[in-house]
Amino acid sequence: MRLPVRKPGRRRGVHSLRGALTLANVVLLALGIVAATAVSVMGMRYYLLDQIDTELTRTRDSLGGSELTLRQIDSLSVLSFFHDRVDPDWNREEDPDSLFAAVDARGEPVGVLGFEPTGAQRDLADAVGDARALAQDPEPHDVTVRGAAYRVTATRLADGTYVLIAGSTEAVHDGVAKAVRFDLAIGTLLLLLLACLTMFSVRRRMRPLEDMVETSSAIAEGDLTRRVPSRRETILEVEQLRLALNSMLQQVESAYRTRERSAAQLRRFVADASHELRTPLAAIRGYLQLYDRGMLREPTERRRAWDRMLAESDRMGRLVDELLVLARLDQRPELRLRNVDVCRLVRDAAEDLRVQQPERTVTVDAAGAVLVRADEAGLRQVLGNLLGNVRTHTPADAAVRLGVVRADDGRVRLSVADDGPGLTAEDAARVFDRFFRAGGGAGSGLGMAIVQGVVRAHGGGVSVRTAPGEGLEVTVTLPARPEACPPDDGTTTAPKRAPEPAPSNRTA
Repeated sequence: MRLPVRKPGRRRGVHSLRGALTLANVVLLALGIVAATAVSVMGMRYYLLDQIDTELTRTRDSLGGSELTLRQIDSLSVLSFFHDRVDPDWNREEDPDSLFAAVDARGEPVGVLGFEPTGAQRDLADAVGDARALAQDPEPHDVTVRGAAYRVTATRLADGTYVLIAGSTEAVHDGVAKAVRFDLAIGTLLLLLLACLTMFSVRRRMRPLEDMVETSSAIAEGDLTRRVPSRRETILEVEQLRLALNSMLQQVESAYRTRERSAAQLRRFVADASHELRTPLAAIRGYLQLYDRGMLREPTERRRAWDRMLAESDRMGRLVDELLVLARLDQRPELRLRNVDVCRLVRDAAEDLRVQQPERTVTVDAAGAVLVRADEAGLRQVLGNLLGNVRTHTPADAAVRLGVVRADDGRVRLSVADDGPGLTAEDAARVFDRFFRAGGGAGSGLGMAIVQGVVRAHGGGVSVRTAPGEGLEVTVTLPARPEACPPDDGTTTAPKRAPEPAPSNRTA
């Protein structure tokens, strides 16, 4: 009983291969975007801060190398170059771009150019704390003044006063934040675009696998002829999988058809064998019942019944023997191989036919010696069955032709042809079926099946050529490699070159 097959559903989400591939691509791109953004932002921040540090360091070195005191600076107005950037009276809420302050050795802010320290300058001094340590450090430091970020450095004047010089980094941080937001926005769009493209591409690439699923489901439901179709665009591995799957499905279908055919043949064989065995058994049983009831009073009647029972028992014995031969052939028995002269077997079979039917014309084309590696008893049985069919199914005056030919490919072809009534195309197609008898004629119907079984056991083949009114020709093809076969005791070694044939036709 065939169980119902449930078609596999199309799974969505990350559990499907499509979702997993899409998620993997998106995650990898997201990691790449994050890494690239981090590297670019760090590089931009370092570059901008380096520019501010360079400017502060240049100003510090110029001021510190002048060896001036604060009073001299006041008198000479050396700090006038700060005028465009620094407002000494700055005391507003917004943050200036640059800032400076003068502090004494104790770190207390002092006035410059006659101005008292502003609130921003005091806050800068408080944020720096130790001006001496800052002056000794060649690199600027980060400080926060009134919530704004600055880079600050210091230099010591000749009178021991320290000048603090600071540059705002708010623009740098704002630029970095904007760049990060911009990169994240662009990265998000790229991730969405990649997800859509990946889903579309994976869906198109996964169609051959979906075809395989549909084909497998159809085959599971009973359609053994379904195959995975080919597509115009596919990748190499998927195409190889498709070809391998189709090849496997072809083998599965062939095995299934062979099993069904074998089962049907077995059922027909059992039915035909039962029918064939039932006929002689019924005849024997009938004569025994007549004898048991005393209905065979005359000696002639009893003799006739006895002869009929012997004939039916012989017929049943022959049928059983042929069935045993077929059974052994089906089990692939080990043949007793030796070098066999096919021409000699053909000549012997022809002589037997002449003795049995002297009035029949027999033509033999089997001069010389043609050796094959075969089972001699099996080949004799093949010839006996073929000529037995000729005796049974053709008139006694129908000519028979036997021949042996060695082909160029090294094979040996043995042919038996007659001028009998021939067979129709339908009968010719079933001539090797077991228990088949054309027109319901005599015989058990197993002779040609045995011929086919023996020849196939030798690795050869059998073919027929016939038509109504044109006779029947059976050709047996056997492999022949006598040069590769060592001679056996009692057999003739194959000559390297066949002797010249005698006159081809010999008519009895």
